[in-house]
Amino acid sequence: MGDSLGRVDTTVMLVDDEENILRALERLFIDEEFSLYTATSGGTALEELSRLENVAVIVSDQRMPSMGGGEFLARAKEIAPDAIRMILTGYADVAAAVDAINLGGAARYIPKPWDDAMLTQAVRDGVDYYLVHMENRRLTAIVQRQNEELAAWNENLKTRVMEQTTIIRRRSEELADQNARMSEAFNGTIQSFSRLVEMASPRMLNHARNVAAISFGIARDLQLSAMEQETIRIAALLHDIGVIGMPDSLLAMRPQEMSPAERLLYQQHAVRGQTAVDAVAELRSAGLLIRHHHEYFNGNGYPDRLSRDDIPFGARIISFADSIDQEMGQRRGEDALEGALRRIKLKLGIALDPSIEESAIGHAKAVYL
Repeated sequence: MGDSLGRVDTTVMLVDDEENILRALERLFIDEEFSLYTATSGGTALEELSRLENVAVIVSDQRMPSMGGGEFLARAKEIAPDAIRMILTGYADVAAAVDAINLGGAARYIPKPWDDAMLTQAVRDGVDYYLVHMENRRLTAIVQRQNEELAAWNENLKTRVMEQTTIIRRRSEELADQNARMSEAFNGTIQSFSRLVEMASPRMLNHARNVAAISFGIARDLQLSAMEQETIRIAALLHDIGVIGMPDSLLAMRPQEMSPAERLLYQQHAVRGQTAVDAVAELRSAGLLIRHHHEYFNGNGYPDRLSRDDIPFGARIISFADSIDQEMGQRRGEDALEGALRRIKLKLGIALDPSIEESAIGHAKAVYL
């Protein structure tokens, strides 16, 4: 400990009214790393004590004229409370030494004549204890200051976090509001295109909305993801968008009424529909369903003659809903629906996926009854 802390400039004060004793003490400590200050009276030592720095140890004789060692140490304690105080006393003055310990706060008393090794070690230990005490005080002050700085920083951080949280919440609310408006505008656009398709022919009146209602219900029943459900709803609303621009006379016919050339032209609407929405990235997944909503479960549909699981599931759902509404035409009521469903059963496993039937019937009733 002495090696690590002794480099600090410390002072040891020696007080004795006898010059020869002071000279002996000076010789004893001449090779130590601390500085020495000597005084021949308590009064002189007290005057100097207030001017000295880092007084680590005070060694005082007990028997001195004018001011005894006990009184001197008691007054020195008020000036340099951190100094380690020791009393030199003869064996006959043990009671006085006890008073010095009680009144002056002496850490120990050293008998006269002293043992050089014992006295030297006692002073060294006192210096080391003082240095450790002062280092602990310094570190405690640093820790306290850092804790205060940390507390202030934390309070500032808390305030900043709250401010940023408020800003983020406000911006999130603004973004959510913008997204809601954009979503509303997007859906409004989809609805407008859907109605534009329905206006192409009296036969298509309410067709897209009916197909979308049945398709969305089926997707929800089958617990498809929210994104898949929305894609199917949009694709169902726009599944016939490819008919825009085709001759009105062609759109007024049912497929079985068309000539081969007319049927071939009409069948192009699935691909044209995909092409129409492909420029909008958000509609490309719906465009795939639009392209394949006329594929047959047995592979005899169009445009790519896909079959079974090769047909996107959403396209199979829309195909089922489209077939029901085509069979219903513009009719409503239980009799019309029963007739339509009987005709639908004839298409199961041929044009339509049988696994969709049960859910499709339930939602058809909700739409047409």
